[in-house]
Amino acid sequence: MIPFPFLAAGGHLLVRRAARRDRTSTRAGSEASVDRMSGQEPPRSTSPRHVPGGRERHWSSRFIHRVGDITAHASFGLTAAFITLLWLFSGLLLGFPAWWETVLTTVTATITLIMVFVIQHTQARQQAATQRKLDELLRALPTADNRLIAVEAAPDKELDDLADRNLTHREQAVHNATPQP
Repeated sequence: MIPFPFLAAGGHLLVRRAARRDRTSTRAGSEASVDRMSGQEPPRSTSPRHVPGGRERHWSSRFIHRVGDITAHASFGLTAAFITLLWLFSGLLLGFPAWWETVLTTVTATITLIMVFVIQHTQARQQAATQRKLDELLRALPTADNRLIAVEAAPDKELDDLADRNLTHREQAVHNATPQP
């Protein structure tokens, strides 16, 4: 038995098994996968590894997201804490030799540096996707200000003007709102 099953088979053994179970129950006509109130199937997972076209991303992006998915599990944090305790006890047993601290510092600095890039990449990608969704909502609303679409790429002067305009609108809304007794 593998102590941390999510680490087996490329990192997503449990997710694959659950997805396989869902597919087989749907094929068999099981009512467990159908919402009883609406009679519709629940929405599919939107995790990056389940999104159609996810294989079209560059291999490095898929790899970094895989590392981010694995390290996001609670059991990974517990594993890191356990390894740290083992390292501490080994230092106690060995009398904290000079190399012991050097190895610890080097390993933690390397892992920290790698995780900074993993977090930066995954958050930047998710933020870009969220921004595109918000832009689509702005395009869909007839009364929305289309100048706000892709405003994150606007020059600083335009951002300042929009901020001033929005501040004016907020002040007008506060001024026009009268408290009800």
